[in-house]
Amino acid sequence: FFFYQACAPFIQTARCYARPVRRKKKDIPSHLDDLPPTMLKKDYANVPIINSVDDVVKRLLSLEMASQKEKMKVKTEQLVAKVRRSPNDDGSFEVQVAKLTAKIRTYEEHLQRHPKDKNNRRRMLMAIDKRKKLLAYLRRVRYDIFENTCKQLDIQYTLPPPYCRRMTKRWAVKKAFCLKVFQEAQKLKAPERLKQRRAWQARARAAKE
Repeated sequence: FFFYQACAPFIQTARCYARPVRRKKKDIPSHLDDLPPTMLKKDYANVPIINSVDDVVKRLLSLEMASQKEKMKVKTEQLVAKVRRSPNDDGSFEVQVAKLTAKIRTYEEHLQRHPKDKNNRRRMLMAIDKRKKLLAYLRRVRYDIFENTCKQLDIQYTLPPPYCRRMTKRWAVKKAFCLKVFQEAQKLKAPERLKQRRAWQARARAAKE
């Protein structure tokens, strides 16, 4: 009994140390939060018989019981409806920008929860590059549509730099080699330049005298 009382604090400390730490999950706001839960899913919104069904069935077919993928369909449709030119427009540049914007925002929220997911980060960067190209084309060809698209979709477009070159390992090695060759050539030319400089100085002194 005495041995147990003497060792009890150490045992308790070891148990507290070995207890797993529970991290609080951050409440990350989602771009899908503004969707009303009573809204029907995309596949059942235009069904005529939907008004005569039971409330329980309506709840099952609403966004309250919908998955992330089904909510994304509704959100994408809302963004597309803001910028499309006609009801049958499904392939214009502004519609493609709206679809990519919904994907990019979903990837951003996913990466906030899982920052080490490199596969989805790569997909997000590819979608951002594609959207930049589409916006650059709209800005160059139809500036009024470009302004309206950025305003409706809440996109902050930044101009690309006038010259941008991606730095690779091969380019860095080549640049270092060229600098080294240039420095060695300058060292070899230094005695000749010094000789020419001294000759010019001698001529200048002779002309003054």
